[in-house]
Amino acid sequence: MNAFFPDNKLVIATHNPGKVREMNDLLQPYGISCVSSLELGLPEPVEDGATFEENALIKARSAAKESGLTALADDSGLSVRALNGDPGIYSARWAGPDKDFDLAMRKVNDALGDADDRGASFHCVLALCTADGQTFAFDGEVKGEIVWPPRGDKGFGYDPIFVADGMTQTFAEIDPVEKHAMSHRAKAFQLFSDRILSDHNK
Repeated sequence: MNAFFPDNKLVIATHNPGKVREMNDLLQPYGISCVSSLELGLPEPVEDGATFEENALIKARSAAKESGLTALADDSGLSVRALNGDPGIYSARWAGPDKDFDLAMRKVNDALGDADDRGASFHCVLALCTADGQTFAFDGEVKGEIVWPPRGDKGFGYDPIFVADGMTQTFAEIDPVEKHAMSHRAKAFQLFSDRILSDHNK
């Protein structure tokens, strides 16, 4: 048993069902039983950090403290080069209180206007906090460009308007298994796996 996960249990510190699904898919091979902050009824902490890492750590520490279990948090977002990195850490806020990502995607496209540069990148920081307060952070990034109109229904968030470098389909058009193999979250998860999960099944 991995010392980070007593009883093979882990809290995924999010209220976002899409993130829960992706993290469950990534963790399933390790036999770790996952439960989300939403399922446990844990409060959503105020994310007042200035970076993805700071916000991820805020969520992981809060969930670990409230649950008494090791918690894994994700803070991720879309950074658009011509918008000076926006929406960035405010990616979820662009979707408004109703978490309407159709609205958020329209905001991105409207802000870009007729800009020639449509380069963008997805960023993800995974933060782990154990019940006794140990913390770790792992950063992943994938570069690509913004397309319009949105395409596909397999992803979530900004996936329908993002095409990764070297690809022609959006993140919402490709099979989730393919996305898990190369996304920003997958890259951060690989670092997390190498550091934290490598001896889990030994």
